[in-house]
Amino acid sequence: MFDTVAVLGATGAVGNIMRKLLEERNYQAKQFRFLASARSAGKTLEFQGKTYSLEELTHDSFKEVDLVISSTPDEIAAEFLPSAVESGAIVIDESGHWRMKPDVALVIPEINPQAALDAKGIIASPNCSTTQMVMALKPLHDASPIRRVIVSTYQATSGAGVVGTSDLMEGTQAHLDGRDFAYQTFQHPIAFNAIPQIGSEKEDGYTSEEMKMVYETRKILGDDSILINPTCVRIPVANCHSETITVETERPISPEEARQLFEDFPGITVVDDLKNLSYPLPSSCDGSDEVYIGRIRRDISHSNGLSFWCVSDNLRKGAATNAVQIAELLAKHKAET
Repeated sequence: MFDTVAVLGATGAVGNIMRKLLEERNYQAKQFRFLASARSAGKTLEFQGKTYSLEELTHDSFKEVDLVISSTPDEIAAEFLPSAVESGAIVIDESGHWRMKPDVALVIPEINPQAALDAKGIIASPNCSTTQMVMALKPLHDASPIRRVIVSTYQATSGAGVVGTSDLMEGTQAHLDGRDFAYQTFQHPIAFNAIPQIGSEKEDGYTSEEMKMVYETRKILGDDSILINPTCVRIPVANCHSETITVETERPISPEEARQLFEDFPGITVVDDLKNLSYPLPSSCDGSDEVYIGRIRRDISHSNGLSFWCVSDNLRKGAATNAVQIAELLAKHKAET
């Protein structure tokens, strides 16, 4: 058990779920503190049967804090988290700022828990679209090293924050009413549409979201030789990201073997019965901490290829749940040492 745990960004889309998960999973600490912007400081929230006041985030907020769980925009993480480390705290960070720094561990507890235990300072949680894909890749990669991945994502508006989902709901109603609507988050209408760009333009015509999937996957699996070709698309679904994934492995992995590998891996649930119209859907995966896989089939274009469909709640396992699992891993290790 840690003495003092500080939660930063506890009232955001991911932070709200993080706080609820800490309650549901009965995460124990001698003291909890909740840090927020000056705008939110002084407001109250309920946690584990107690009322807490939000404290204003400053560089001095981390004194005598042992663990920080943070979900903030990149610029906030970049500015304030070094102060937490300087104060001696371990930091679990949901932002994208620290993930690819060479001295920062990038962790999914089911895959590379030792990286978290060996980390000094900041432990980063991956991008949501990366997390569910790597969860699916890991058992296959262990069975036969993956040479190549082709992935297309179908990402929910909640991945763009609370305002992203508001854009979907209000934009859809405006479309049905025949009214114009000023979108706050998306550069194109998301209602009844699909936007084939998430993030800013990067090298060779790929976006920042797509390159995150490349670099983060290699870092988590510890294999820079894996070739990854991603396309990320925003669709008019409120929550849960979906992905079509095709992998090429060194030796063929049959659908039957893959199904067993997925079923045996912690955190994965297989829903795969095409004849009976049974496969993962965003509407049925919402609110779950699992990664769901279905439509498992051989790649008819390649003898060593396998294709499948993957769905996960991007706010939970893709973000909040992964961070809380890291916190649980650290607390368990602390208790055992």
